[in-house]
Amino acid sequence: MQAGHHNLWTTDWEAYWTDAAQRAVLFTDILRKRGNVYLEHLLSDQPPVLVFDYETILDGRDFDPPVNYALVRIIDRRREGRPVPGGAAAERRHQASVAVEAPEATRRPIVIFDPRAGHGPGIGGSKKDSQIGMALDAGHPVYFLIFFTRPAPDQTLSDVRNAQIKFVEAVRQRHPNAPRPAIIGNCQGGWAAALVGAERPDLVGPMVFNGSPLSYWGGVEGVNPMRYLGGLIGGVWLNSLLSDLGHGYFDGANLVANFENLNPANTLWTKLYHVYANVDTEEKRFLDFEKWWGGFFLMTDREIHQIVDGLFVGNKLERGEFELEAGRRVDLKNNDNPVVVFASFGDNITPPQQAYNWIVKTYGTVEEIKRRGQVIVGIGHSKIGHLGIFVSAKIARKEHKEIIASFDMLHYLPPGLYEMQIEEEPDAPGEYAVRYVEKSMDDILALDDGLEDEKAFLAVRQTSEVNDRLYRSLVSPWMRLAVPTGMAETIRQLHPLRVQRYMLSDLNPWMIPIRAWADVIKNNDRRQPVGEDNIYRIWEKRMSDTIVDGLNLYRDMRDAACELMFQTIYESPWMKMLSDFVGPVAPRNDQELEEMRRRDAERWRRHMTTGEFEDAVVRIFLAIGFSDQVVRRKGYKVIGRLFADNPRMRALDLDDLQQIVREQSRIVQTDVDQAIEHLPRLLPRGKDRREALAMIAEAERTIGRPLAPQEDAMIERVRGVLAA
Repeated sequence: MQAGHHNLWTTDWEAYWTDAAQRAVLFTDILRKRGNVYLEHLLSDQPPVLVFDYETILDGRDFDPPVNYALVRIIDRRREGRPVPGGAAAERRHQASVAVEAPEATRRPIVIFDPRAGHGPGIGGSKKDSQIGMALDAGHPVYFLIFFTRPAPDQTLSDVRNAQIKFVEAVRQRHPNAPRPAIIGNCQGGWAAALVGAERPDLVGPMVFNGSPLSYWGGVEGVNPMRYLGGLIGGVWLNSLLSDLGHGYFDGANLVANFENLNPANTLWTKLYHVYANVDTEEKRFLDFEKWWGGFFLMTDREIHQIVDGLFVGNKLERGEFELEAGRRVDLKNNDNPVVVFASFGDNITPPQQAYNWIVKTYGTVEEIKRRGQVIVGIGHSKIGHLGIFVSAKIARKEHKEIIASFDMLHYLPPGLYEMQIEEEPDAPGEYAVRYVEKSMDDILALDDGLEDEKAFLAVRQTSEVNDRLYRSLVSPWMRLAVPTGMAETIRQLHPLRVQRYMLSDLNPWMIPIRAWADVIKNNDRRQPVGEDNIYRIWEKRMSDTIVDGLNLYRDMRDAACELMFQTIYESPWMKMLSDFVGPVAPRNDQELEEMRRRDAERWRRHMTTGEFEDAVVRIFLAIGFSDQVVRRKGYKVIGRLFADNPRMRALDLDDLQQIVREQSRIVQTDVDQAIEHLPRLLPRGKDRREALAMIAEAERTIGRPLAPQEDAMIERVRGVLAA
C-alpha cells in the first residue's frame, strides 16, 4: 500500500509539473498576445469593440464646436438581407415578445450611451447576447454613440451634451412615425443620458440607467469605500494636476487604475490565475475583454474637472445645483418620461444606494413622483458585478431582454415608483413573466443605513473647492509651463497599465522564445493537461484561495483604515460646523411642495365627473388592475387585445390613449372611491354600461390566472355601481 501511495504521489508530481510548465508558457504567450492586441488596437485608432456591423450617421468632429463623438447605426443583417454567420440557427435566439405582442413598438429606435470612464466604447455590444442583440431580436432599430481616443481641444461637457441631443434628434428624424427613441445609458452613460433627458424631455422616450451613479455620496458604512476617495485626496485638485501633467488632457488610464485598486485580489491574482488555470479555453474571452479594458481614452481638463467637481465630489446633480452652462441648472425632474434604474448588490463601483438615492433626493416623496406624472422603475440583482450589468450574456438574455420588451408598457403604468420583478415561465424556458410592484421611498432608504453620514461630504465639497482654487492659482500655471506636449505624451506612455501591455508584446525580443515554445506545445500534440483530481492541482487551487483570502484581508483592512481616516477628518467638530454652514443633505421647500400637491389633488377631483366612454373604460381597468398595487404585463396584453377588438377604443391613436391613461391614473390615485362612484356620470347610457361590463367579463375569461382578492372586490364594486 505504501508503494502504491508513493507511486501515486510521484506520478501526480511528474504529470502536474509537466502541465504547470506548459501552462506557464501558454499563459505568458497569452499575455504576449494581449500586448499585441493593445498595440494593434492603438494603431487602428481604437475603434469600438462592437461585434456588430455599423455605419456612421453623424460625426461630432464636424460639429461646431466639434466633439469626439459619433452616432452609428447598428446593421441588423437579418432584416437587411445580408448573410448571417451561423445560418438559420443564428436567426432569433428568443421569442421576440415586443415584436409579436406590440407591433407598434418594433419601430421604436433604441439609442445606447456607453460609458466614457477611461475605456473606449462598445462594451454594451461586445457580445451577440447583449443589449444590442436583445434589441435587434425584438425588432428595434438600434443606434450607438461611439467616441474617439482624443477629445476636441477645449471640449466641454456642455458641448458633449448638446452633440448628444443632435444625435437623438437625427434618430427621431429618421423614424418620424415611430415612438420616441428609448435611451439606454451604461454606467457614466446613464448620467450623460439623464442630462439629455432633463434638457430635452420632448425628444426621448423611456430611459434606462444601468449601474449609473447619480447619487455619488450614497453608500453603507463599512461596505462602500470608494466614495471616500475624493475626500482623502483633498478633492478635485489632483485631477487638475494630472490634467496639467497631460498638457490639458486627462488620461483615462488613471480612472481604470482606480477601478483596479478597488479589488486587488481580482486585479493582482484572480483574473490572471483564472486564465492560467484554464489556459486551454480562456484565451479568446480574456483577449476580447482586455482589448476593451486596455483601451485608454482621454478627456479634456475641463471635462474631467466638471465631472469630478460637479458630480462625484460636489454631488450637485441630484441636489439640483449642477450647471453645464453658467446660470442654467440641470433639473432631473424636467424629464417626465419613464425611467428604469438597474442596480446590483454585487456592484462595488455603483452600489444600489448611488443608483437609487437620487430618486429620494430629487422627488422627496412618491406623491411628488405621481404629481409630476412620472414613472420610475427599479430593478435589482443580488450579486452581478458592475461590468456584468451591461456585459454578461446571462443578464442580457433575462433583465435587458425584459426591460426592452417593456418599453411600450411603461407609458401605460400609473405614475409612481415600482420594482420590476422577473420570473421565468415554468412552461416556457427562456421566457419570463414580468410584474411591477408599487414601492415607497422607505423601500429605497431601507437599502441605506441612513443619510446622515452624507453630511460629511458637504465639508468634502467645500475643502475640495478651496484646495482646487489654491492649486489653480499657485501651482497650475507653472506645471503647464514645465510639461510640454512631448513630455506629456511620454508620461502617458509610462503609465503602469500601458507598460505592462507593450512590455509583454512582440516589441520585446525576450518574447520570441515564448512564442516559439507555445507553438511547439500547441501544434505538436505535446500538450499534457492533468485532471482535476491531481493532488498537486488541488493544492494549487487551495494555494490560490489562500492568496485571494490574504489580498481580500489586505483590502478590508485598507478600506477600514480609509473609512476611519475619512470619519476622523470630516466628522470632526470643525468640519461639522462647515457642513452645517453649507446646508442640508437634501434641500427642498416642503411647504411649497405641499401646496402644489394640494392644488393637484383638487384639479383631479374636478375632473372625476367628466369624460367619455373611453375615459370610463380606462378608469375601470386601472382601478381593477392596480387594486393590489401590482401591475402584470400579462394583464396589460389582455387589455391591449380587448381595446384592439373594441371599435371606439381602437379608434384612439397612441398619443391620445397614453394621455387618457395618464389622466385617469391620477384620478384613480387621488381618490379611487370617488373615481368609481362617478363612473355613471361618464357612462350615462345603458348600452355603454353593458359594453363596459362585457369587456370586464371578457378580461376575466382570458386573463389566464386566478384574480387577487382585491381585484375581485373591485370588479364587484364596479358592477354594482354600473348596475345601479
